[in-house]
Amino acid sequence: MRTSQRPVLVVQHVPWEGPGLVGRALDARGVPWRTVTVLDDDAPDLPGVDELAGLIVMGGGMGALDDVVHPGLATERALLADATAADVPVLGICLGMQLLSVALGGELLPAHGEEIGVGPVSITGDGLRDPYLYPLTVDATPEPEVVHWHADAATLPPGGTVLASTPTTPVQAFRHGSAVGLQFHLELDGPMLDVWLSTRAMVADLTPETVGTLRSDAAARFSTLVPRALVAFGAFADDAARRG
Repeated sequence: MRTSQRPVLVVQHVPWEGPGLVGRALDARGVPWRTVTVLDDDAPDLPGVDELAGLIVMGGGMGALDDVVHPGLATERALLADATAADVPVLGICLGMQLLSVALGGELLPAHGEEIGVGPVSITGDGLRDPYLYPLTVDATPEPEVVHWHADAATLPPGGTVLASTPTTPVQAFRHGSAVGLQFHLELDGPMLDVWLSTRAMVADLTPETVGTLRSDAAARFSTLVPRALVAFGAFADDAARRG
């Protein structure tokens, strides 16, 4: 008989792309969580889905199918598929969204179109009814402005529903049962973005003008976006708490 609450597992790929506001939402509800990195492990020892209250897979600069260089990705995709099939709350962000799509039968679109900066996403009718997306539009518009930072994209997996899109990236967010993928970076707040913009690996290919614009545009929007993001991630935390 299980006597303690199961944790949410956070799969991280690089040190600076942690759960951010998702972790804050989990902490606010007393949901335990732990972080692992298995990217370069060819036989990672990950828990089974019956041991998890939820699963979060974060971003990173590698490709979702770069298994030769990063063999742990294959195990991550298998865990994502198993967790979704078991109705475990799942959240994939950026690379995590692409891994989720491929794990569920979608297609990776390498170098599909670069989006780096603050810009709008169009929330679909299904997105407006989804507890993870609708908070972004409360007292706002159906095209909230968020932080984008990607070049790869992914298609909608069979059986999924598009929740948000942009002209460059038609699948900016999707739901497939208990799993939601977000191509954009809703987990960010000001301090976390400052870390990204101070990390050489993140900004090596960006001009100083791009970095400065991203910093100022995000700062202008975080005061309203962060509270909405915490409500959105609170819905995920509530789902995990109910399972835990």
